[in-house]
Amino acid sequence: MNDKLTFEEAMEQLDIIVQKLEEGDIPLEEALTNYQKGMELSKLCHDKLKHAEEQLTTVLTDNGEEEFRLKEEESD
Repeated sequence: MNDKLTFEEAMEQLDIIVQKLEEGDIPLEEALTNYQKGMELSKLCHDKLKHAEEQLTTVLTDNGEEEFRLKEEESD
């Protein structure tokens, strides 16, 4: 996987893969390849978000602010 992709580029590629898989008009082998690439892109995005969270925590704690915490989404 290309670690040089930006978060936005990876998300765009992931969105295209999801659309292809949801349409269901591709051969099984291609669907499996797309699924695998999608999982790799998902992991890349997750890792980039985790790194950003760590950076925010560092910046905030270095400036005497409270530790950064993501808000959990409220369920309806």
